[in-house]
Amino acid sequence: MIGNHLLQHPRLSATAIGVAAHIQSLPDGAPVGIKALAERFPEGEIRLGAALRELERHGYLERRRERLEGGRVVTRTYSYNKPGATSGGPPPSRTPAPSPPDGEVRVRDEPAPEPGERGPDPAVEAAPEPEPDPDPAPPSEAAALLAGLRRHDPRLLLSERDVARLAPGVSAWLARGVEPGGIERALSAGLPEPLRSAASVLEYRLGSLIPPPLPPVRVAVAAAVAGGAAGRRPDPLQNCDGCDRAFRAPEPGRCRTCPPAEESAAAA
Repeated sequence: MIGNHLLQHPRLSATAIGVAAHIQSLPDGAPVGIKALAERFPEGEIRLGAALRELERHGYLERRRERLEGGRVVTRTYSYNKPGATSGGPPPSRTPAPSPPDGEVRVRDEPAPEPGERGPDPAVEAAPEPEPDPDPAPPSEAAALLAGLRRHDPRLLLSERDVARLAPGVSAWLARGVEPGGIERALSAGLPEPLRSAASVLEYRLGSLIPPPLPPVRVAVAAAVAGGAAGRRPDPLQNCDGCDRAFRAPEPGRCRTCPPAEESAAAA
C-alpha cells in the first residue's frame, strides 16, 4: 500500500516519487544504491542521486553512519512509508542476511507507525567492503606519465579519475612518436597563473597541441653504378681500345664516346 501523501506530494519531483514507490515495492534486502537504481532505470546516476536526496529531505529515506562490532563503519539506509517514521536511535542488532559481493548498502522497507504506536524497528544489512586486489595491474605508460607530472610542478597533482580520463590523450601523443620527456615538457611548461583546474588545462593541451604524425622515413638506397639492381655486381673496368680511357663493360672494347673499330679503319 502506497499512500497518497507520497504519490500526490506537492514538493517531490516525479523521479523522486517513482524511486520511492520502487523502493517500497522491493523485498527485504534489495539493493537501493545509486548504481543499483541506475542499472534498473534510464535516468542516470545524477538524477537518481538527486531523487534520493529529495526523499531524504522529506523523511522517506534516512542514512546513518554506524559502527559494526568489528569496528568497521558503514552507512545504513532506512526506508519509511511515511515521513517522520524515524525513531532517532539505532535499531537493535539482528542477524543480517548474506550480503552479495557488490558492496551496495541494502535496505528493508518498513510499515509506517500508527499515531501513538511505535513502528517496527528497521532491519537493514550492510554488505562488506570489497577486498583490495592483492596483485593490482601496473599503470600504463600514459597513466604513469600523468601521475608523475607533480614532480615537475606540485600543482599538477591529479586524481585517479583525472588520470584515467586523460590517459588516452597521452597515448595518442606516444603513438605519434613523441618521447615521454617531450610530453612532460609540453604539459608542464608555461602554466597559467593562477592554475584553477590542472586537469582542464592538461586536457586542453593534449587536444590542441598534439603534433602531427611523423612522415615515413625515406631510406636512400645507393644503386649500382652500372646495373643499378640490388645484389648485382657492377661490370669490371676496361681500357678503351680507341682512347685508352677506363670504362665499365663486361668485355674489353671501346667506350661509348669512341666510334667502332671498323669506322676508325675506314676513316684512316
